[in-house]
Amino acid sequence: MKIKFDFPMATFIEEWIYLVIFEALLYSYVGMILRDSKLKLRLLEFANHDALTKTENYAAYEAKINDLFDSSAKNKLDLSMMMFDIDHFKKVNDTYGHLAGDKVLKHVADVVQTVINANDTKVKLYRTGGEEFNVIFPGYDLDSTKSIVKEIFAALNHLDVNINGQDISISISVGVSTISQADMKPNDFYTRVDGNLYYSKRNGRMRITAI
Repeated sequence: MKIKFDFPMATFIEEWIYLVIFEALLYSYVGMILRDSKLKLRLLEFANHDALTKTENYAAYEAKINDLFDSSAKNKLDLSMMMFDIDHFKKVNDTYGHLAGDKVLKHVADVVQTVINANDTKVKLYRTGGEEFNVIFPGYDLDSTKSIVKEIFAALNHLDVNINGQDISISISVGVSTISQADMKPNDFYTRVDGNLYYSKRNGRMRITAI
């Protein structure tokens, strides 16, 4: 540029300094945007995931079920859900301590996710309460869920979790249902699945109620 336009050396140096400053500012700005994007992604992941089990949480469940419910109702698509919780989980916390309870929850989530990954990654696991989990089956009618539900049930019942050299056996109670024309909103669907879970709990636990 100096040769082409015959700039004085002082002007050339000044322009070069401006260019360096501009590039430094541009680099800083791009870096700030990238850091901000990464921060937003981390915050979004934190907001949608359970910190203990690393599964998606109730907020993520609520957003997903609202979307799937509307889509299923509009397009007449199948949608089913499984809800389960760990039987007598309070006793685990009271007997072995909350750290032991945390280990049980993490182990349960890992086992269920392993079963899901081996079958269909479109099926999603959520921790929706203390010891309560929901599994959403997009595109599944009630009969189609049976193999995965039974596999999860078999994998978790009498599962031994080792806590400081001591094996803790656990079991789960399960409720399953599919979307119905009578469901006017997602909570109607949730309530029916929840009702099936509590039927299992009131009738001996360690059982599946699917209606």
